Amino acid sequence: MLLGSGELGKEVAIAAQRLGCHVIACDRYANAPAMQVADQAEVLTMTDPNALKAVVTKHQPDVLIPEIEALAVDALQALEDNGICVIPTARATAVTMNRDRIRDLAAGELALRTARFAYASDAQELQRAAAPLGWPVVIKPVMSSSGKGQSVVHSAAELDQAWEIAMAGARGSSAQVIVEEFLNFDLEITLLTIRQRDGTTLFCPPIGHQQANGDYQCSWQPAPISPSQLQQAQTMARTVTDNLGGAGLFGVEFFLCGDEVVFSELSPRPHDTGLVTLISQNLSEFDLHLRAVLGLPIPSITTADAAASRVILAESQGKHVQFSGVEQALSEPDTKLLLFGKQEARPGRRMGVALARGTDMHEALAKADRCAAAVKVQVKD
Repeated sequence: MLLGSGELGKEVAIAAQRLGCHVIACDRYANAPAMQVADQAEVLTMTDPNALKAVVTKHQPDVLIPEIEALAVDALQALEDNGICVIPTARATAVTMNRDRIRDLAAGELALRTARFAYASDAQELQRAAAPLGWPVVIKPVMSSSGKGQSVVHSAAELDQAWEIAMAGARGSSAQVIVEEFLNFDLEITLLTIRQRDGTTLFCPPIGHQQANGDYQCSWQPAPISPSQLQQAQTMARTVTDNLGGAGLFGVEFFLCGDEVVFSELSPRPHDTGLVTLISQNLSEFDLHLRAVLGLPIPSITTADAAASRVILAESQGKHVQFSGVEQALSEPDTKLLLFGKQEARPGRRMGVALARGTDMHEALAKADRCAAAVKVQVKD
């Protein structure tokens, strides 16, 4: 059973069905991307613990795979206590759902290098917390997804507006933000970390990525990283995923600052920047996730010389989505096009992704860019 049925959940469902699994896709709205390929679908309020327990009781799944953060995590713990297998664990889902819990775990209990940070529960507290970190600072809701509510603030005069942006983008009932020092990093990477049922850990080659407004825009693999940086990242990723436990693939994000590697965030599931692995690797992040979840062997992970992804975004609001330029996009050699099947568009919503291979990073990125630029998202109303 998938809890969350977006584009990442859709690829998990496909990978599961290729291994003979029966898939039940759940989300808060009908005809979500994963529901379009699943065996069964359920629409429910994902943050309602009673609704979540009821749908699990109805179907009695062997494996429960959360694919989004906005879940009734207390219900997940109760289900796990009653013998339901939650991936990777109910605790891991709860800890990573909120930025404060994963940051406190990483920086406090595990002593990993992170950006300096503080918390604020109202606009006045934010004023007091931000200044000691130095300008600029980054402000995010402790509960949000895909960069919603995030802003970079360059002076105290901008803090009230940043608070309003954070509250507008926050998920759930939390009225707290995390304020961080702004790191002048060289590169941001995702290290896909696979924790197997026997406790051993595997890593994919690191993925570089760029963000805009806190949301991923493009990614490439392999990212340029020194052996020392890679060792630091792998050590930190193994430390935090061993603490969280369970089995499955984790998307662990880091900043590269000179020779130093700084822990950023973690998702206990396939990562959006890892969509590039659908063209770059012999086993995609979704294949790897399912093999780890089901206790199946992973003999090797091999990658192309270079591969890249570029998102395809909607520019307008409306339903009855159509695409133009697909023929032109697919004329580019060594590319793939994924159109997610979302039924409604809104400005900035991710509607698809272009994937490309090349002899080097620049060629792969250029191909992905041309492929994505050719596709236009159109709505009838």
